[in-house]
Order: sequence, then structure tokens, then C-alpha cells
Amino acid sequence: MVHDPPVFRSILVPLDGSPLAEQAVRAASRIAQRGGGKLRLALVHQLQPAPLDPVAAKMFPSVDAATRKAERGYLRGVQARLRAGGTRLSSAVTLTGKPGPALARYVREQGIDLVVMATHGRGGVRRAWLGSVADHLIRSLEVPVLLVRPGLEDAVPPRPRGAVQILVPLDGSPLAEAVLGAAAALARLQDAELTLLQVVPPVLLPIDLAIPVPSAYDQELTALSRAQAQDYLDDLVGQLKAKGLAASGVAAVGWSAVDAILDVARPERVGLIALATHGRGGLRRLALGSVADKLVRSAEVPVLVYRPAGRGKTKVRRRG
Repeated sequence: MVHDPPVFRSILVPLDGSPLAEQAVRAASRIAQRGGGKLRLALVHQLQPAPLDPVAAKMFPSVDAATRKAERGYLRGVQARLRAGGTRLSSAVTLTGKPGPALARYVREQGIDLVVMATHGRGGVRRAWLGSVADHLIRSLEVPVLLVRPGLEDAVPPRPRGAVQILVPLDGSPLAEAVLGAAAALARLQDAELTLLQVVPPVLLPIDLAIPVPSAYDQELTALSRAQAQDYLDDLVGQLKAKGLAASGVAAVGWSAVDAILDVARPERVGLIALATHGRGGLRRLALGSVADKLVRSAEVPVLVYRPAGRGKTKVRRRG
């Protein structure tokens, strides 16, 4: 079911003093300007343990005070640049504590509607976001988190000759559909088209185990499964169009959902991928760590990730 799109009245950009983190400011500023929202900036001052050396310990308070002063000056500089560009700012604050928990607490206390932040999006040992600030926010917050990689196009780019597309991967579950509201809100801000995509895995044929044929599948049953998925998408597209949104849906057959999504999400036609996730940690992390994680690390466009409120269990919607 498609609910009314939310309004992004308050948008938070976490900063850490680096040019990397500031890459998110431009995208967040455009969203705020187009939607009439206000931008909030937050920098987390991390408390360091006092050194054991007596001489260094005496200098520690003054060093910490100087660091805090530099952080406040940095925020004032970012504020000045944004205001000069016409962006409405409601606050620029310095928080204290561990970045992830401190930012999550601030989001809840201030009623933030959207978090926009930059991420390296790299894999392996260098994956800076997973298991750190962005990962913590995605797993703990119940508001959308828009992740922008430096060097990619803005999350709300100037409209090209063709309409910008926002790609929404779905799997037939209410959990996946929960991101449609946030995706629709961004679509209205940039006059974009929502493209719904469901990747249907081929229905495998029963084969002789002694003759491995991994690509053998039942074409008739697979076609039936794809047709059911297309009917499901067409129903959602109809609901979106009834709300005045441009939308289309396609069910595609593919062995890998991630590969199929990435194949469609070409930057020349898609400006953003939006998807929902359970956002669980550890062994229970169902989507984050698999589809959402791989998209954030591999997609050539920004990714909006949303963990719906109170979604502990999900059931796949029956079709037909």
C-alpha cells in the first residue's frame, strides 16, 4: 500500500570536519530548498581518554578546549557558506560522545525527518561506513538515511532532458513497500518518475543431481511468476499515479537481485535508488549486509535506505 509522502521539514547533515563529509551538504541543501525545509548541521566532539603521562595530562584540558573551539569555528564557516547560498538553517550544533549514538539521540530528540550523509561506500577493510556511523544510524533510526558517495551526481540533480528516475527495488513485502513514501516525497521535489523494480528468480527445473545444469529453469513457471510480479507492480503504480506521481513498474527475471538492480540503475537515467531494510545487526542483519549493503558500496548513484518503524517481521504479499 502506498501512503502519503512525508514532508522533509528538518534535514540533518552529520559532519566531521572533512571535505568528504561536506559532500552531503550540497544534496541536503537542494532538498531543503526545494521542499521548504530547514537544514541542521551536527558535529560530534569525541571525548578522548586523558593521557597517562603527567605532563601531557596537565595539557589535556587546554587541548580539548582548543579542539572544541576549532570545531565550533568550522561549523560557523559552513553555516556562513550555506546562508550565503540561500539555504535555511535552523541550527548547527556540536554534540559530545560516540558519533553514532550521539547523532541517533539528536535525531530522535529534534524530530529529524531525513538524514543525509556522505560515505566512502568501499568494500573490504576500507569500508568506512559499515559498522560505524552510517551503519549505526540505519540500524537504529526510523527515518530515511540518504547516503551520497563523493564524486557521484547530487541526490537531487538538475533535471536533464529526460525525467530523472528514482529506482525502488521491491520484493512483494510490506517492508519493501515502506520506502515508497520517502521515495515519492523526493520524486515530487525534483519532478522525477518512480520506477518500481522486482527481480524474479528463475524457477529451477528438477534435474538429475549427477548432471549439474545450474542454468536450467522452467520457462513456463518462471513466466507465470514474472506475470504475477508485474500485476503486483502495476497495482502499486496505479496507486502512485492516483496521487499525482509519475510511475512505472517492471518485473525482470534474474539470478542476482543486486546485479539486476545495478544494471538498471545507470546514472544517465537513474538519479537515486531507494529501498527499505530490516537494519538488523550481527547474524540477524537480513537486508543490510546483503542487498542494501552491496548497493551502497557498488551503485553509481546515491542510495536512500529506510528502516520502517516496528517492522520486526514481514510477510510477502500474496498475489493473484
